[in-house]
Amino acid sequence: MRNKKVLLIVQAALIAAIYVVLTYFISAFNLASGAIQVRISEALTILPVFTPAAIPGLFIGCLLSNLLTGCMPLDVVFGSLATLIGACGTYALRKHKWLAPLPPIVANTIIVPFVLAYVYMAEGTIPFFMLTVGIGEVISCYVLGMILYKVLNNYRSVIFKNE
Repeated sequence: MRNKKVLLIVQAALIAAIYVVLTYFISAFNLASGAIQVRISEALTILPVFTPAAIPGLFIGCLLSNLLTGCMPLDVVFGSLATLIGACGTYALRKHKWLAPLPPIVANTIIVPFVLAYVYMAEGTIPFFMLTVGIGEVISCYVLGMILYKVLNNYRSVIFKNE
């Protein structure tokens, strides 16, 4: 029992660290935030399909990424909550491979545009932000996420042996 808890903590920490590194990388290209964003670290939101440790890992990774890249406090809170909601939804849909990436797409497409409009006072409308953020989320969560799913599923029993 104790080894399983340690394994879940280590998995969560690794997922959080990878999320931060990927966000830092993509922020160098100004794609981690703003009206047009393709945060490749969001591909990791497919990981709750493999382990529940991904839920806190993704939340902490997003929270740290938002703090470290200089996001406004309300963005840190609501952006991280969007990722948490998405991760919980992915875990709930873990038995449905093609539906699993949808919760983070929906959560971010609904929440992030309001952050852009009301926290950053970005120029544009909420429907426009929903479109741009939604497209970025589809690229990150669906396209990249499903590629990651395919690769990791081949090694599921080795990497996520506790599941």
